[in-house]
Amino acid sequence: MRKEIIKEIDNLGLSEKLLLVEDIWDSIARSNSELPMPEWRKAELDKSYSEYKNGKLKLHDWEDVHNELRNKYK
Repeated sequence: MRKEIIKEIDNLGLSEKLLLVEDIWDSIARSNSELPMPEWRKAELDKSYSEYKNGKLKLHDWEDVHNELRNKYK
């Protein structure tokens, strides 16, 4: 079955492939609650969120981070 799907995908144009990828990601996002998350990761997220709510976590603007990384890895 997998080979048949790949063959069908190969027959698609680029825009159709991109739409398919988008649909697949949307499908994954809808079933996100079903994805397992290790307890250590949940604890880390809870810790970060708590630090954020208490003003102890320093946040960075996405554009600044993006520019810094682009400049660092030119």
